[in-house]
Amino acid sequence: MTTGVPKQRPSRTGQYGTGRTTEGAAEEDLRALFGQSTAVFASLAGPAHMVEAANDAFFAAIGGSERARTGVPLGELMPELAEQGFLALLDKVYRTGRPYTGRDARVLLGEGPGAREAFFDFTYEPRTDTGGTVTGVRVIGVETTQVKHAQRLTAEHRALLEQIARHAPFRQVLEGMARVIEDLAPEELRVSVLLADADGRRLRHGAAPSLPAFYNEAIDGIAMGEGVGSCGTAAYRRQTVIVSDIAAHPFWEDFRDLANAAGVAACWSTPILARDGSLLGTFAMYHRVPRAPQETDLALARMFADTAALAIERHRAEQARLAAEAREKAARADLAFLLETSTALSADLDYAQTLRRLAASCVPVLAPLCAVDIIDGGRVRRVATAAATHEDERFLASHIPVYDADDDAVARVMATGLSEVARRAPTGPGPWQELKVTGYLCVPLHDRDRVFGTLTLLSAGERTFDGHTVALAEELARRAALAALNARQYTQRVALARDLQAGLLLPQAPSLPGAEVATYYHPAGEGLDVGGDFYDAFPLKDGRWAFMLGDVCGRGAVAATTTALVRHTARAVAPLLPGPDAVVHAVNQALLDRPDGHGTGFVTLVYGHLTPAEGGGLDIDLVRAGHTFPLLIDGRGPARPVHAEGPLIGIAADPHLPVHHLRLEPAESLLLYTDGITEARNDHRQQFSEERLADVLGRDLPTPHTAQDVVAALTQALHAFTGTRGIDDDQAALVLTAVAAPHEGSGARERGRNARQPDEAPPAPGAPAAGDDA
Repeated sequence: MTTGVPKQRPSRTGQYGTGRTTEGAAEEDLRALFGQSTAVFASLAGPAHMVEAANDAFFAAIGGSERARTGVPLGELMPELAEQGFLALLDKVYRTGRPYTGRDARVLLGEGPGAREAFFDFTYEPRTDTGGTVTGVRVIGVETTQVKHAQRLTAEHRALLEQIARHAPFRQVLEGMARVIEDLAPEELRVSVLLADADGRRLRHGAAPSLPAFYNEAIDGIAMGEGVGSCGTAAYRRQTVIVSDIAAHPFWEDFRDLANAAGVAACWSTPILARDGSLLGTFAMYHRVPRAPQETDLALARMFADTAALAIERHRAEQARLAAEAREKAARADLAFLLETSTALSADLDYAQTLRRLAASCVPVLAPLCAVDIIDGGRVRRVATAAATHEDERFLASHIPVYDADDDAVARVMATGLSEVARRAPTGPGPWQELKVTGYLCVPLHDRDRVFGTLTLLSAGERTFDGHTVALAEELARRAALAALNARQYTQRVALARDLQAGLLLPQAPSLPGAEVATYYHPAGEGLDVGGDFYDAFPLKDGRWAFMLGDVCGRGAVAATTTALVRHTARAVAPLLPGPDAVVHAVNQALLDRPDGHGTGFVTLVYGHLTPAEGGGLDIDLVRAGHTFPLLIDGRGPARPVHAEGPLIGIAADPHLPVHHLRLEPAESLLLYTDGITEARNDHRQQFSEERLADVLGRDLPTPHTAQDVVAALTQALHAFTGTRGIDDDQAALVLTAVAAPHEGSGARERGRNARQPDEAPPAPGAPAAGDDA
């Protein structure tokens, strides 16, 4: 086995000085570690087991040149064998003449601290003369120590790799690796792993379980450089550095007393390199006495340096992932804060309330104290404050900045339009001492090029305003200013749209003879535009009633105009015409005759007349003009479509509109709905569909059911399907449920009507109540 120090240590991805690849070097390291088993031979004579002859392998195994002697008894040459029973075995073989074979026998070679553990497969054979008399013992064996160590090394190395793969705690892996090497070493050894700083200038403590704590603390943070101990120099050179005698080596001049106090006299340091050749740290092996490494020592260091590199790279990747996740989490938190606050700012369409919500949203997320000031009539007015306690809020609300004061932060920000931040209390007068203010951030509220107010955040204690907080506050102020300035205009537009929409829908579900009526309406968007869905029910002569539900192409004012034209035309002509087909033809003609400025879009419609039947139930005649098929709900399985054919109106002059007749028995219902319900989508972009609607109405209704039960089942299923996803189209429904004649169950009928009013249906949170026309 060779000894010495290689002149060049390659990077993990490069080549060795000999031109061998990293793979070849790794094989060489394994050969150096595992070695080749060597046969030992010795010939012993007489009962004293005098060593007559032995090969070099025998002397090397028992202790080298100090024991390379013949002509002496084996017990004198190796006195440690007596206590371990090996001399007694020799005596037995000599006495009986029978050979003895041992497998994986453990033997301690040498005495005291320098004793070495070894393992052998051996045979003791008797030596005989020509007459068969035993004259001695022949020893033949193979040392298996390296095989044992290789097996243990492989197992320990595999365990370390498994820990790394399982993302075991980084420090635990490093300390485990250090202890494994210390246990595997044939003599007392101390291992240290230092980690390179991110800036590549210093080494930090990683693991050194057997070195004194004071030593680890002293070298934590040493610089990388030529002559800075073994580790600092190895890190600087990116090569293995061997110091066999710390007391005499110039690299340790500044650390000699420290090493002496720690009881270390030699240090071999190997750089830990990443796959790209960059430095990750150093792997050092310390000895108590001056000592030069053998090739096995260097191979062991290289192998575990590579393992440490894998652990460090995995740890760095995990730390980078965690840092990225933390940044992403912080960014999501900022975005969620802005979105939540923006939603809160827009929730109340009142100028002052918007600014009060702005102040409340900042405490305690951005600061413990917040104030909002605006310019009103040439003066500064404090319109909102927020604090952790009512007392602090009272102090803050009592202070009003001076608009034209040079020493007031609010006045300066209003004058310049620029944010101002300081790690001190504002210079102007105010309750800063009572509030224990230690810093402030004042951000302008802009109306285009004009500043109309400020958002002031005040810190207390150790809290300060960093660049992140400033940017977040400025973005929040921008959104708040926009929300506040648009509040009144928004309120007016929404109020106008709601008033117009309410005028196009039933104010409440009417009370029809022999029938229950329930309605549902949910507009898409934010309520600024009038939707295109509509429904109506009104009385005719002779106890009959007319009903309709339809969908106008488009939204907004033009849709409102068309909706009004359809409803008012139907209401005007229905008492004068014989049947529903005539009424729909009249509506179609009105659509064709409308001015171009009032819209040219088509309309889908279901229009019908109902008459209470004798003994209960309803007789219904209806016309379907291109609309979704009405659904008949009779409690006998899924709801069934009413296949009434007819084209949409507002396009052709004389559409074919046949009348469809059906009879609703008591507790049976007819559902009219718009396609915004069946085309509603969930997060997977799947549609609610006619089939799902029919199944819900056949499965989820009580027996018997009311009209309001139908609306409740529909809305609950719809909102469960769509979840938090918004709707893309208006949704409207009209339910007609036949009830029994009064003498056949008026009590049940009244209970059905009074159980839930239309505005008391339990739709999913956030949806309009069933029967609500808004």
